[in-house]
Amino acid sequence: MTVQELPGASYRPTPPPAWRPRTDPAPLLPDPEPYRVLGTDAADRLDPDLMLRLYAELVRGRRYNAQATALTKQGRLAVYPSTVGQEASEVAAALVLQEQDWLFPSYRDTLAAVARGLDPVQALTLLRGDWHTGYDPHEHRIAPLCTPLATQLPHAVGLAHAARLKGDDVVALAMVGDGGTSEGDFHEALNFAAVWQAPVVFFVQNNGFAISVPLAKQTAAPSLAHKAVGYGMPGRLVDGNDAAAVHEVLSDAIRRARSGGGPTLVEAITYRMEAHTNADDATRYRGDGEVEAWREHDPILLLERELTGRGLLDEDGIRAAKEAAETMAARLRERMNADPVLDPMDLFAHVYAEQTTQLREQAEMLRAELDADAASDAVSDAEGER
Repeated sequence: MTVQELPGASYRPTPPPAWRPRTDPAPLLPDPEPYRVLGTDAADRLDPDLMLRLYAELVRGRRYNAQATALTKQGRLAVYPSTVGQEASEVAAALVLQEQDWLFPSYRDTLAAVARGLDPVQALTLLRGDWHTGYDPHEHRIAPLCTPLATQLPHAVGLAHAARLKGDDVVALAMVGDGGTSEGDFHEALNFAAVWQAPVVFFVQNNGFAISVPLAKQTAAPSLAHKAVGYGMPGRLVDGNDAAAVHEVLSDAIRRARSGGGPTLVEAITYRMEAHTNADDATRYRGDGEVEAWREHDPILLLERELTGRGLLDEDGIRAAKEAAETMAARLRERMNADPVLDPMDLFAHVYAEQTTQLREQAEMLRAELDADAASDAVSDAEGER
């Protein structure tokens, strides 16, 4: 039935009222260029103690990356996703949090966990293949290292929302790579966080590649930070190799979340200097010239230049930072070279607080098989001694 056929010849549909946006998007938009501090007038307000601590952690982090990569070549780690070139973002993310706050890392963020105070051996346990998580998340306020892309983001929102409902002074910082922003979990997490005004900060380390897929083949957005506007939260764009800038931007976002201002999406422009993991051949999808260009924007080099130029760091300070990093690497190497003692029954120890009937049955089956194997080995040994 057409409009003309409806009862009443003069009937016409009433047009809807004029639509008005509920939020002015302008304050939510990121800066046109990544925010920088080092090498600008903004560096005049830097806290010398904080900058020296950042520098020491960057040097330590670079050595940690090198040692962990070496352990894969020695067969002591199954895989290691290096963060060489991204140390400024990793370290700043750890240092902006208060003790009661939570860090939600991805699989590439072991350095952030170590910078937050986690034992390096425990941080690498997952990548060694011993345990799903080698540490107590509640003790360290660090969620399990997340291998599936972006699934840690809704977890961070849930924890932050629950803390807000209980009145706890807790902020969650969720880390993800540029590849993770293409996952549905990313969009769901941002939407829920903005609607609930959850005290959570989403920190995207845009290192240029989702394994081998360049950013241009993932998104047509002006930047990943621009995606924040669609959810009704601020987006911030920062130079991810500028440790001072990352620390300042994340600190602002954490303060906003803690004061009830809701979530923020921070995109750090950085670069993965090494391959995706030790199992990857990065030369198949990027050239040496691109990598070399980023070496001039090395996060350690940038901060070292600033600190030495201001007379805050000298050769003795540089040497001390390197020696402390070497001590850490030596201890890590020594402990990782010791064979772990593993109990197959641990498979069932931490699945549920109270084991289900099915799990108990499976545990008994495994125990019977292990006992049978042990008995068979004993018989073989006895026969071999005759």
